[in-house]
Amino acid sequence: MVMRLFCCLLLLCAIPSFAATKLQASVDKNPVLAGEFFMLNISVDDNVKGEQPDTSVLLKDFVVGPTSLSTRTNIINGSINKQTTWSVKLMTRTEGQYTIPSFTVSGLSSQPIDLTVTKRAANADNNNDIFVKTSLSSNSLYVQEAGVYTLKLYLAKELLDGSLSTPSMEDAQLTQLGKQIESYELVDGKRYLVITREYLIQPQKSGPYTIAAPVFQGRVQQNYRQLEVSAIGEDQQIEIKPIPSDYKGAWLPSELVNLGEEWQPSDDTIEVGTPITRTITLTALGVTKEQLPDIEMPTINGIRSYPDQKENNNAVRNGRVVSQQTASYALLPQIPGTYTLPEIKLPWFNTKINRISFATLPARTITVTPSSTVVNPPVNTEQSIDNTPVDETIADANTSIQMQTAHSYTPLWLIAVAVLGYILWIGTVIFYWFTRSNINTIEKVKPLPTPRSQPSLKKLLNIQKAGDVKAFYNELNNYAVQITKQDTGAIDELCRRINNSQLSTEVIKLQAQLYGNKATNSDLGAIIKILESEQAQASNSQQTVLKDLYS
Repeated sequence: MVMRLFCCLLLLCAIPSFAATKLQASVDKNPVLAGEFFMLNISVDDNVKGEQPDTSVLLKDFVVGPTSLSTRTNIINGSINKQTTWSVKLMTRTEGQYTIPSFTVSGLSSQPIDLTVTKRAANADNNNDIFVKTSLSSNSLYVQEAGVYTLKLYLAKELLDGSLSTPSMEDAQLTQLGKQIESYELVDGKRYLVITREYLIQPQKSGPYTIAAPVFQGRVQQNYRQLEVSAIGEDQQIEIKPIPSDYKGAWLPSELVNLGEEWQPSDDTIEVGTPITRTITLTALGVTKEQLPDIEMPTINGIRSYPDQKENNNAVRNGRVVSQQTASYALLPQIPGTYTLPEIKLPWFNTKINRISFATLPARTITVTPSSTVVNPPVNTEQSIDNTPVDETIADANTSIQMQTAHSYTPLWLIAVAVLGYILWIGTVIFYWFTRSNINTIEKVKPLPTPRSQPSLKKLLNIQKAGDVKAFYNELNNYAVQITKQDTGAIDELCRRINNSQLSTEVIKLQAQLYGNKATNSDLGAIIKILESEQAQASNSQQTVLKDLYS
């Protein structure tokens, strides 16, 4: 037992104990050129898990690339050595003296590194096979005005792999527009592959700013060797101007704003129920599609409006951002008359002349005539009587009074006739009293009168089977006119009388399907079933009333 315990103690003593004792930082080159990448290595003499140095302190003075981690274990003559290394690619944009600060891992700290960065030669880019060029659409923008930043990467050697960073600017958003474009150019007799990227700049604050140029790093093939290369473009200076204090309304800075419209049909005179499609197009230069304001169609009594979904797009043309909004509206006249669609006026700030301007659509007047498919309503005889001139009515009344005065004396023979008629009337009453039971029996056997006929739904059924939505709507309007005896708004009046929510919903869907430019499908069969049910109820009600009268 003692021997076993002694052996265990020897084994425990033989196992080496590891603990991190040293943290070291180093660079692969010093001095370095401005715009040239170099490698920073941070090493600790142990395997470290779950910890890493904080490299965010380098962002102030350096362009920081990705960090890679590697571990290594060496066994030499029974001696075990372990090492963990973090490698970071760094680059400075300008020359000068820099200090790489110390780092801390597992309670250990490294020593700071003094770094010298020298200026790149003026003709270095001319001799390089890889270089970057940058440009701006304008060196002066207003707050929230959109600008375009263009960078071009020139490659004269075969590229194996590489990465190109994104330009950066404080208080601004930079977003790449579309995909990069590859082309070829000849520069001083040398053929280059040119990779072009365009970025949208949206400044949020005023003042002078610097757009930090992007950085390229990669590997190229030269003869039979692979070389690591890097390049950096020139920083761009830009002035951002504030929103003028006297500007009122939604801020829309642009060089050019235009409003246009299209009408289908283009005629200014149309019939009730004929749809009009009005398409309004808003085009603005130097703003994004998100900045375009919504254009609302004013409400007009007597004309229903069905808006379609708006479409916003933007593109780059000749180094300028062009944004466009397209909105369509279906207008459906309900009542005859003359209507004026008011002027549409959109304010915007003209960055060329530095003052407010307006984009306008002029007012338009249209005339709505009654529908040619409406059935003529019956003539109102009461109106004809009421239209009799007052003088003629008075004259007829005077004549009647004179006739009554002239015949105020009653002859004797007329009295005798009246007495005889009275006696005959009494006899008739007595005769009716005795034959009353026979009359009731005859009337019970007599068939009921035929109920008043309703307009036929046969045409609607045939059109519904054919699937012609437009023809169905026209025939539905004719049916409603026959039921309501109204030449305008007949369908709406029919829905109001029937008072069925499903019918109203399906009619609205039908109108939207025809005139709203939307993917809406109405149930034509449901409309017919509701109308058939309404006709059946009306017929049953009339039959019940007649039976009550004759029973």
